[in-house]
Amino acid sequence: MARVALICADLLCGSKVEGAQRAAGHDVTRHDDARGIDEPDVLVVDLNGTDAEPLPGVPSVGFYSHIDQDTRRQAEDAGFDVVVPRSRMARETAGLVERALDR
Repeated sequence: MARVALICADLLCGSKVEGAQRAAGHDVTRHDDARGIDEPDVLVVDLNGTDAEPLPGVPSVGFYSHIDQDTRRQAEDAGFDVVVPRSRMARETAGLVERALDR
């Protein structure tokens, strides 16, 4: 079980990601931004809803609208470990978090 910090302002998308993580056995906390996040095992961020950066030493997954390639490039440059379109996050959320944890 991993402690997952989820930053996602979109309630529907956030609920889907949170539900998939809980079903995979993870403990999930939701946040509006990076303030107050207390040592998670992995950080998951909706890149279109926040300007959150990866946390030092914490594996991170960022997801974005598939049409927003600038956000993808910025996230990769910022150091997110895994960066995927929102549709892939919806389909593979548990596997993507595991992939980040294995890095």
